[in-house]
Amino acid sequence: MSDTSPKSKTLALIAHDGKKADLVGFVKDNVKLLQQFDLVATGTTGTYLEKAGFKVHKVQSGPNGGDAQIGAMIAEQKLAAVIFLRDPLGIHPHEPDIFMLLRLCDVHDIPLATNLASAKILLIGL
Repeated sequence: MSDTSPKSKTLALIAHDGKKADLVGFVKDNVKLLQQFDLVATGTTGTYLEKAGFKVHKVQSGPNGGDAQIGAMIAEQKLAAVIFLRDPLGIHPHEPDIFMLLRLCDVHDIPLATNLASAKILLIGL
């Protein structure tokens, strides 16, 4: 039987502006499950999490290269999973970066959740 445990104990957290409060609430509601992970987040999302009292390593904000930095971590197999709460109704000028990040999760077989329901299932599964 093969080992299905994550290759890393780092979890990436990303949220579009309209979803940042939802992500902070999710993290607060799942502190016990999240304690087993090092958290990395894009800049503004990371600032929201820090203000809520969580320790998180921040990369650049998404539009300023943070999505690409998280993408590099995916390609290097440095993440156990990605939770990216997307706003499907918003307009995002850095949409190509977002699609790159999602594609890299598929290419490198990194679990990805894009809404609260799938985030909860992903977290329990890890």
